[in-house]
Amino acid sequence: MLEGSILQSLGVSHQSGQSGKRPLNFGVYYKNTLVALCHALEDCILTSSSEPLVVTAFQRGKWYLQEADRYADLAARSQQIVIMASPDAGFAEHPTSQKANVELVSLDPSDPVSQEWHLMIFAPTYTAMVLCQELSPEDYGAQGQPTQDLERKFYGFWTFEPNLVQETIELSIAHIKPYNAALAAKLTAQLDAIVAAQTEKRDDLSLVVARVVDYLQDGQTALSAQINAHDAERLHRDPLDSNLVSNEVQAFLRMAQLTDQADAANSTAAAEVASLAEAIGQLLDLPVWQLHRLKLAGLLHRLAPLQATETVLSPGSFGRYADDDALSTAPSCPLVPGAQVLRTMPRLRAIATIITHLTEHWNGSGQPAGLAGDEIPLESRILGLAAEFQQRLVDLRTTGYNTHTPPDADICMTKALAECQQQQGDRWDPKLIDALALLVGGFQQGLNLPVSVPKISAGLWLIDAHYADDLFKAVSEAESTQ
Repeated sequence: MLEGSILQSLGVSHQSGQSGKRPLNFGVYYKNTLVALCHALEDCILTSSSEPLVVTAFQRGKWYLQEADRYADLAARSQQIVIMASPDAGFAEHPTSQKANVELVSLDPSDPVSQEWHLMIFAPTYTAMVLCQELSPEDYGAQGQPTQDLERKFYGFWTFEPNLVQETIELSIAHIKPYNAALAAKLTAQLDAIVAAQTEKRDDLSLVVARVVDYLQDGQTALSAQINAHDAERLHRDPLDSNLVSNEVQAFLRMAQLTDQADAANSTAAAEVASLAEAIGQLLDLPVWQLHRLKLAGLLHRLAPLQATETVLSPGSFGRYADDDALSTAPSCPLVPGAQVLRTMPRLRAIATIITHLTEHWNGSGQPAGLAGDEIPLESRILGLAAEFQQRLVDLRTTGYNTHTPPDADICMTKALAECQQQQGDRWDPKLIDALALLVGGFQQGLNLPVSVPKISAGLWLIDAHYADDLFKAVSEAESTQ
């Protein structure tokens, strides 16, 4: 990364060993992916319930000129827009640049930020950010720099996390200060006011992510229309298609990550449930592709607003989203908002099905479709049990047996297992309870289950050809017989 750049400064502050900060997940993105991603995140400003502070950096003024008209629309819904770029295209004369809440910072050509591509959006109800630098000629390797603009590659990351967006804007303000001290002071005051105004009420991220996926897919379609058939076959054979799919998966993983972070009592639930479910799947000798699918479903199982109560399996949790009469009479299950957004990406339709049916009961008394026994997808049965067991463990660890002595881990596991065993054959598949009991016994004998938050920028490995299998079709057929 360029020395003295905003991306490099943020990366240094999050190196391993930095107190209170986790390392960042950097990835490589094609330009067409970044254009679609930035447009999706920007357009969500137009529907946000609060006005953001927007800070951007363009590699060259000409890139801003291509976006100037749309930035006029964004300025109408923003508290402030700041644009950093080299003054090489006369964009200061564009009408958008004359708006009272649009400020331009003309960067020195030697400034490393003039080589970066940034978008930071910070509002009380909506935050998002993209930070990137183009790969150097050396990074491109033997193939050399691309001849097509949309094949250019950028190193960086993107996120919805408010704390990271705030931190990066603070770094940007510090960078702006030598150029315009008055503007830096104004931005600091605006940032502080937004932080003070933040509440638990946030814009619906599921809508944001759906827009991101739509824009990524539309961008790929537009690219196909622009290039000839030979180039299309070459590009789609691997790099651009893989980059597109990877970023779609990242969008959902980042949304799920925020759901976990919002739960102070159980902030690593997704990673723990995914690991626990994968371990149960291994005991059942599931194939690798199914273990991957199970793990991804575990990482996404808390997608808001699916889990709006203390546990994903709370009775009646679907009642907020669907009419009770419809639940009992519809030939197929109602739309579950947290899972439904996954269906915007065809390769995740099976994952959406798994998450939707977490609340089915082995005896057929569950929701949303009243499936029973083997009609319930196996991954749904595994994941539902893993989520319940993990939540019970967290509850036991949190409350303990008294306020002075931490609860014994083995006792907590024994108690959580016993509570699940009480519903064996009714709520839970008997063979899965047996597998869980075997796993708990292993834990108590010293078995260690590695739990780690996944590197989101490397999420593509979780997707393979089996994601397009007949799980959704099989469940639909089972529902139609109810």
